[in-house]
Amino acid sequence: MNLGAYFFSDRIAIVTMRAREVGPDHMLYGIVAELARRAKLPMPRVYVSPMQAPNAFATGRNPQHAAVCATEGLIEMLEPHEIAGVMAHEMAHVKHRDILITSIAATIGAAVSVLAQMMFFSGGGRGRDGEGHPLAGLLVLILGPLAAGLIQAAISRSREFNADSEGAQIVGDPMALATALEKIHRLNHRIPTDVSPAFNSLFIAEPTNLWRSAAAMFQTHPPLEARLVNLIGRASTAAM
Repeated sequence: MNLGAYFFSDRIAIVTMRAREVGPDHMLYGIVAELARRAKLPMPRVYVSPMQAPNAFATGRNPQHAAVCATEGLIEMLEPHEIAGVMAHEMAHVKHRDILITSIAATIGAAVSVLAQMMFFSGGGRGRDGEGHPLAGLLVLILGPLAAGLIQAAISRSREFNADSEGAQIVGDPMALATALEKIHRLNHRIPTDVSPAFNSLFIAEPTNLWRSAAAMFQTHPPLEARLVNLIGRASTAAM
């Protein structure tokens, strides 16, 4: 599982988001190309997901094999300078090599959840008479997502703070990312994201889905207020 996650986690994340690759004729590609030049990073593959909830993520095992993805909702609902702020945050994850640990953790977490559900529905925990024990199956169904959540919780929230700070430096405007984060958080509360909560750590903001309440204790992102204070502080310092 670790070996597969190392080499194929980026593809798994992209397939999960039903994303398509875009080229130089797409607005998002041009934004990412400029940010890659500023950050002195190799040009990553650029994808767009059809999901309407505004969000974005980076994945891959290193900067040479990185990919960034934004949802159609993010492209439609944010201004170009805000999109640049969001993608600069993702490029910062690439620069800091955060994408390897988050991609592997998300892939393993999702796999654990799926295996737990498979065991439950196939009658895990059989007794002497060959019948599945309902309590054992229920424990498997509960402990699987719990294990996935613990994997996500192991990813430090400091990575998000660092990516915010580095992203603000790459794009050159901390407020572009700050206003983008406000919009993303507000709109994500209205528009659910149909994706496994095991992949939450990949996104720039925690997606809203059916598991949101149960997964709150395993959130990998700092509170929005703390992130805004960090960015506004950087903007004030830059203005002095």
